[in-house]
Amino acid sequence: MDKTKGTIGTREFIAIIILTIGTKLADDTPSLFFSSMGSAAWMAPIIIGVTTILPVFFILKIFTIYPNKTFVEIIKEVFGKYVGFFVLFALWIIQISALIIDSSIYTDIMGTMYFNDTPTIVIYAVLISVAAYGAKKGFEHISSYAWIIIAGVKVTALTVLVLIVLQGRPEFIFPLFGTGKWEIIKGSTSYISIFADLFYFAFIASYLKSTKVLKKGMWIGLAFITIEISTAIMSYVMLFDFNGIKLIDYPYHESIRTIQLGFIRNTESLFFPFWLIATFARFSFYFYISVLLFSTLFKISQKEFIIPILATLIVFFGMIPETPTFAIYTLRGEFLKLVTPVFLFLPFVIWVLAKLKGGSKNDKKKAAE
Repeated sequence: MDKTKGTIGTREFIAIIILTIGTKLADDTPSLFFSSMGSAAWMAPIIIGVTTILPVFFILKIFTIYPNKTFVEIIKEVFGKYVGFFVLFALWIIQISALIIDSSIYTDIMGTMYFNDTPTIVIYAVLISVAAYGAKKGFEHISSYAWIIIAGVKVTALTVLVLIVLQGRPEFIFPLFGTGKWEIIKGSTSYISIFADLFYFAFIASYLKSTKVLKKGMWIGLAFITIEISTAIMSYVMLFDFNGIKLIDYPYHESIRTIQLGFIRNTESLFFPFWLIATFARFSFYFYISVLLFSTLFKISQKEFIIPILATLIVFFGMIPETPTFAIYTLRGEFLKLVTPVFLFLPFVIWVLAKLKGGSKNDKKKAAE
C-alpha cells in the first residue's frame, strides 16, 4: 500500500485531521446533543475538546518515551505479546465497527437527501469502493489529497455558516444553558469518543516527518475541530430553533437546503460536491487504518489482498439495518458511549506502563553512561 514512510508534513497531517473529524458536523453527530441539551448543544464540542486534551497529552508523552517505535510496537512492548495482541484486536474491532456504522449513516444521507431513486446498495458500493481505492494508494496519497481539497471544503463550509448566521435568529440560542448544566456535562462526557479518531492517528506516527509534526498536528487539529463543530451546531440552532432541530437527523444538509443565496435555487447543489469529496477523504483514512491494523495483527505482508475482503464485509454488515436513519442512529449513540472510556483511559494506561518499562530502561542507560 505505502511505498514511502516519514514523508508527511504538518500541513497534510492537519488537513487530514480536520477533514476526518470536522466532517462530523455534517452528519448526525449534532443530533446526538440536541435531545438532551437543547439550545446548549453547541457547548458539547467545547467540553469534549477540553476533556480530550488529556488523552492527547498522554499519547504524545508515550512517543517521547519510545521515540523510535511505532504505536503498534509500543502497545506490544508495554502489554506483552499476548495482551498486546488482544488490545490491538479490540482496537481494530472498535475501528471497523465505527467504519461500518458511519458508512451506513453517510450512505443514508446520500440516499435520503440527494439520490432518492438510486438503490442503497449502489451508493454504498461506490462509497466503499472509493475509500478502498484511497486506502490502496496509501496514507501519503490520502493526506496529499486532503491538503489539496481542504481550502475548497472549508471555504464552502464557512460560506454556509455565514449564510446561516445572517438568515438565522440569534435569540434561538437562549436559554444559554439549555436543559441545565448537569445535562450539558453528562451529555458531553458521554460522547467524548467523537474525537477518538485522534487516538488512531497515533498508528500513522511513523509516516510523519518528525515527532514535532505529530504534536503540532494534534494540537492544532484538536483546537480547530472543537471551534468548528461548536460553531456549526450553534448556527443550526439559530436557523431551526432547538425545538425544531430535534426533529432533524442531518441538520447540515437541511441547512444548505433552507438557506437562500440570491436568485440561486437548489443551493445544496453548490455545497454538496465539497461535502462529498471530504467524505471520500474521511473514509479512505478509516479504511486505511482498518487494513493497517488487520495486516499488522495477522502479519499479512500483501495488504492489497485484504482490501476487497474488508470492503465486501463492510457493505454486507452496513446493509443489514432495514431503517438505517433510526436504527443506525440509535446504535451509533450507544456505541459512542460504550467506547468513550477506552479512548479516555487507554492512553493513560499505556503511558503508565511505558513509563514503568521504557522509563526504567532509559534511566539505566543514562546511569551506565
